[in-house]
Amino acid sequence: RQRMADYGLAMAQVGLTLQTAFSGNSDAQYRDGDYEYPIRIGLDAFDRRSAEDIRNLTFVNPLGNTVYLKQFADVRESTAPTRLERRDRVTSVMLTAQVIGRPNGSVSRDIKARLDVMPLPPGTEIKYGGDLKRQQQGIGTMGFALWASLVLVYLIMVALYDNWVYPLVVLFSIPLSIIGAFLALALARENLTVFTGLGLLMLVGLVGKNAILVVDFANHLREQGTPLREALLQSTKLRFRPVFMTNIAMVIGLLPIAMAQGAGADWKNGLAWAIIGGLNSSMFLSLIVVPVVYWLFDRALERLGLGKREKVELEE
Repeated sequence: RQRMADYGLAMAQVGLTLQTAFSGNSDAQYRDGDYEYPIRIGLDAFDRRSAEDIRNLTFVNPLGNTVYLKQFADVRESTAPTRLERRDRVTSVMLTAQVIGRPNGSVSRDIKARLDVMPLPPGTEIKYGGDLKRQQQGIGTMGFALWASLVLVYLIMVALYDNWVYPLVVLFSIPLSIIGAFLALALARENLTVFTGLGLLMLVGLVGKNAILVVDFANHLREQGTPLREALLQSTKLRFRPVFMTNIAMVIGLLPIAMAQGAGADWKNGLAWAIIGGLNSSMFLSLIVVPVVYWLFDRALERLGLGKREKVELEE
């Protein structure tokens, strides 16, 4: 660059001249009536057959002097990319591939495992883009949405129950559904994607109703004076049928989606299997775990002196 500047030439001028010589310039147009025809001006192929022809390309500086390319540049034959790419003002090389027959996540793990044991030159950095980048961003957003849904469900139940403790009992059914969802995905050989994350997000609302039926009925029985143990046994026994019927109806409705084939079936299958597994595990485990957690919470509140107190009415 210093030698080029010494001859009074600018980088933009040299680059434009080289572009015109090899790629041509179509700024000029020929008009014939209502039609315009672009005219591409470029160096004839005869004049750029060899490296020596390129060295003899001429430039005219502001003083009107003719300068040859070989006077300030070294021209040699080598292998190089057809275009130079930059990202964040740093020279970059983009590698793309089409994944067929395997999920993007497993392929990316194999690539990262190879790169971890491969020494890279100093200053070299690897960044992932495309579907992998979008998937990572989607999973991060899905995680935030999952936590936000848990908080919203808890706050809504606090407002409905007028209690800060019993909504926590309902939330214990959600991890039970996650266990079944992952088990169903493993048995169906489905991968964890953004769409299976949507299925997990839907489970927060779907499986919560099972625990709500048990907790709400137990609270109703206790308000009528039923002992704690008897209230939990009756609520579990009497609420099993509606819980079973609603879950079976949803599972049967999701089976065609889970076993669908064709275009777009990949994301539908994962979403459906996640919901089916979560509903089944929640249906059985929540009827066992939720009453136990309810009993533990109630005993803990009584020991702390925060349990429900019986109302005593005095009559004259």
